[in-house]
Amino acid sequence: MNFNRSRPEEPEINLIPFIDVLLVILIFLMLATSFSKFTELQVTLPTASAEAARDRPGEIIVSVAADGRFSVGGRAVDGRSVEALAAELTAAANGKPETMVIVSADATAAHQSVVNVMDAARRAGLARLTFATQTPNGAAIR
Repeated sequence: MNFNRSRPEEPEINLIPFIDVLLVILIFLMLATSFSKFTELQVTLPTASAEAARDRPGEIIVSVAADGRFSVGGRAVDGRSVEALAAELTAAANGKPETMVIVSADATAAHQSVVNVMDAARRAGLARLTFATQTPNGAAIR
């Protein structure tokens, strides 16, 4: 005879199915979530305060208008292509690769226009490049 009472088994919580369900939910959320991409940012260009602009020999000022037109040293460039701008920069540099290119772009000019100036300067063999800004009171800084 068996006088020992059988003890009921203690209930046991099995966490493995719970973890499996949580992983499936996590994977679903990762795949279903679309990350927002900013297509346009409102950027306010900064102003700089530094010493006043000074004339330096061996510099070429490239102006970029708001509509994407270029001018090199005050002369308008025919067309808006990088090749035309590179030819004008090559002619203005007179074979001096140490010539400084100063990009004076309108605040509302397209970013691509400024990149085109940088690309044209590279094609013309001009490695020294800087950007013109203005002080809060409107004086130009180069």
